[in-house]
Amino acid sequence: MSVLVYAENTGGQFKKSVYELVSYGKAIADLLKTNLSVVSIGNVSNENLATLGKYGAAKVLNCANEKFKDFNSQAFASIISNAATSENANVVIISNSFAGKGLAPRVAIKLKASFAAGATELPAIGDSFIAKTGAYSGKAFANVQLTSAMKVISLNPNSYKVVESGGTAEVVAFDVAINENEFKSTVNEIVRATDKISLPDAELVVSGGRGLKGPENWGMIEEMANLLGAATACSKPVSDADWRPHSEHVGQTGIAISPNLYLAVGISGAIQHLAGVSSSKCIVVINKDAEAPFFKAADYGIVGDAFEVVPKLIEALKKFKAAHN
Repeated sequence: MSVLVYAENTGGQFKKSVYELVSYGKAIADLLKTNLSVVSIGNVSNENLATLGKYGAAKVLNCANEKFKDFNSQAFASIISNAATSENANVVIISNSFAGKGLAPRVAIKLKASFAAGATELPAIGDSFIAKTGAYSGKAFANVQLTSAMKVISLNPNSYKVVESGGTAEVVAFDVAINENEFKSTVNEIVRATDKISLPDAELVVSGGRGLKGPENWGMIEEMANLLGAATACSKPVSDADWRPHSEHVGQTGIAISPNLYLAVGISGAIQHLAGVSSSKCIVVINKDAEAPFFKAADYGIVGDAFEVVPKLIEALKKFKAAHN
């Protein structure tokens, strides 16, 4: 018995969420007193694969077939389930990323496994195996008991710390014969925003709402985000009005995020918006309406006009950076 993690890559590179995932898998493997293996699909260098040993992987299965250079949920699910069988793994862990949301359920079906989607912390393992997950679009938590021999867990990004446990992973080639029927649906093109921090992976997010009054005032949001090294986001009314692209919309019908810091400027905090950001470690709200619902969910709040408060924060950040560079 062992634990298997699927390490998703982008252009042959691993994001921080992969190191979180491997650290999480290692912690579960330690609880079960077993080993951790990782499966990688696509063109990743052996050097990059071996670094996963730093975070607890004993072995990395490298499926580098040219056929799998582009993501295909059906084919990738078959590879991961084959890897789980090969490694005699009874726990499979996948990121609850955009790709992982479609991938993890497929893997669970192929393995006839019980499935917990969107885990937020280590499972409780004893007489039973219970995973804590987000529920009702992040408005609550659920304790999901996994009762089958095979278990699949998808982990929310930014839900677990990166832990370096030392070591170098053994990298072995892993070749799987995949039925051609798996390739009936293929991805023709992926267009990535290379000049921005990815919202689902961002540790810091600065977000704006209708309180900014128009797209011409977004410069201060972007300036503060640049100073913090943060991603930018917005509320649904803002994206609906075409002030900002829909790719920045966070909320129940947009992107669900769980950064370490979510700074909301001029956002009232409707329940639909809170559903997408409630997993944030720390929420800071700036709003001139002291009765704005967002203040009830905030860890810190500033009651004030965004056009007065944000410039002062930008000035303070610039002074801080100048003094510490």
